[in-house]
Amino acid sequence: MSKGIGPIVAVLILIAIAFLCFIATILTVFQIQPDGGNLPNFIERVWSALLHFLNPGTMNGAQGWPFRMTMLVATYGGLVILGIFTGAIVNSIKNKLDRLRKGRSRVIETDHIAILGWSIQVFTIVSELIAANANQPHTCIVILSKEDKVEMEDALRENLGKLGKVKIVCRTGNPSSVADLGIINVQAARSIIILNPADDYSDSEVVKTLLAIANIPRDLRQPYHIVTEVKDPNTLDVIHSVAGDQVEAVLVRDVISLILIQTSRQSGLSVVYLELLDFGGDEIYFHAEPTLAGKTYGDALLAYDDSTVIGIEHSNGKVELNPASNTFIESRDRLVMISEDDDRMRLSGISQIPIDLQAIKNASQQTPAKPENTLILGWSDRIFEIVKQMERYVIAGSHLTLVTPLPETEFTRGSGKSLNLQNLTLKYQQSDPTSREVLEGLNLQQYQQVIVLSNTEIEPDKADTQTLVTLLYLREIAKDNNYNFRIVSEMLDARNQALAQAAQPDDFVIGEQIISLMLTQIAEQKHLNTVFNDLFHYEGSEIYLKPIGDYIDIDRPVNFYTLVEAAKQRGESAIGYRLQANCNNRAKSYGIAINPKKDNSVKFTQRDRIIVLAEK
Repeated sequence: MSKGIGPIVAVLILIAIAFLCFIATILTVFQIQPDGGNLPNFIERVWSALLHFLNPGTMNGAQGWPFRMTMLVATYGGLVILGIFTGAIVNSIKNKLDRLRKGRSRVIETDHIAILGWSIQVFTIVSELIAANANQPHTCIVILSKEDKVEMEDALRENLGKLGKVKIVCRTGNPSSVADLGIINVQAARSIIILNPADDYSDSEVVKTLLAIANIPRDLRQPYHIVTEVKDPNTLDVIHSVAGDQVEAVLVRDVISLILIQTSRQSGLSVVYLELLDFGGDEIYFHAEPTLAGKTYGDALLAYDDSTVIGIEHSNGKVELNPASNTFIESRDRLVMISEDDDRMRLSGISQIPIDLQAIKNASQQTPAKPENTLILGWSDRIFEIVKQMERYVIAGSHLTLVTPLPETEFTRGSGKSLNLQNLTLKYQQSDPTSREVLEGLNLQQYQQVIVLSNTEIEPDKADTQTLVTLLYLREIAKDNNYNFRIVSEMLDARNQALAQAAQPDDFVIGEQIISLMLTQIAEQKHLNTVFNDLFHYEGSEIYLKPIGDYIDIDRPVNFYTLVEAAKQRGESAIGYRLQANCNNRAKSYGIAINPKKDNSVKFTQRDRIIVLAEK
């Protein structure tokens, strides 16, 4: 019985044959015949016994008590043996269904996308992968995690609805087990995304999973394409020693901390990042344009009407965002571009570019930087990185106030003592940031920006609820007292986005969503990680929203060619603009226009912003 249904069926058939032969032997030895009937040989007697064995109703036609009693034994024997047989089959089917439900059957797909692990990021990643592969037939996404297979499938249907043409396969198993990775045929996957467990602060599970993958020989010619998120920068050396160039890592804390600081100082920046990272509008691509070989980066900036150039990938693989405008493009270089699709990047062919040179202001006419006062409310495991990033962006004389529910010893026990702040003066206050009384006592009118953090050490939904309470109080206090400060809130769960918008922050940063979008983009285009490493780093060029009045005269409409030229004269690359009149209009992307057509003219106001790649 331990060998499965096959041996059981064979044994039952042998027992049934032996039992029927036994009944036929009794009929033969005692010469038992039905009244008015005739069973001339042994085979006919076996056949008669089989009919009574299979169908108790056959007893209705039996005549003669000796024959009836013998066939009654055959009928009861049939009930017992057939009952055991039916039970064995039913039990075997049930066990098979249970195994399928547990998600332990082998995946036979090839060239699929494998997601290892499970978190709230899965919904964003799967949604974006579906959008990215909408026009690709036979795309399959395979998810392996310790969660129950049926629960994963139900959660995906509940959060994402109809999944379109992309096939989703869920399997239950340990992502760091070689045997379980074999179940999803990881060696034949097109790309692999490894999610970092929320409670893993040492990245140990990521390292174990990479070690397991390294022990599985690759089925395809090309090496593994692995994308993962890393929380501790010290893990990078270990990861690259295990997987080398086969893995692309995203530093979660550094990226989210930098985005929070940048967004707090520039309203609308979070929308710009989401526009660039999701697959719903314009994305970043690499594009070879041999006809531009020998020309400069400045020439390339104005060579396209419906695509935007932001950098160069040199032949040695090095990516340079916003290089000097006199940088020459070589024949084997590729342009880094923002475009609606990879087949839309075509040269405009315009010989006389329509630039309004009279509208461009002198590059020296810029708004000087001033010391800033910033308030941070709440606690996060990224608090130290946030303070470090702010120190790099503000000028001397700036102030930062931290209001958290934890005692100051919790801050100093971490990395607080080693911050070595030069530009910032730090003040720490232990208070409950969800209390209106506490907020009213903070003298809020002195701050230019307020950052509300969600506690990453508690349940995401509970942390977001506390953030929303703080946001609502801040808005009420600002409205009642006519205060004018920017509010940036961090949300952990993208599903709370609508609630955050109701609280009306100037910006909200959903860190896990941004990281998920980055992982998805890199999974589709491996070399994008080099672009993101440059874009989300305090050194080099980053995205800024600057007063458009510093670049052009706003007394008449100008086209985007003119804005690109104005930014080029300052050593910057223009990628779009923001119309302040639409800053609260979600349908119009909060006024953000990325990669607009360059020949369309717009009448700007003094409150509008130009979006540029610049060093500062």
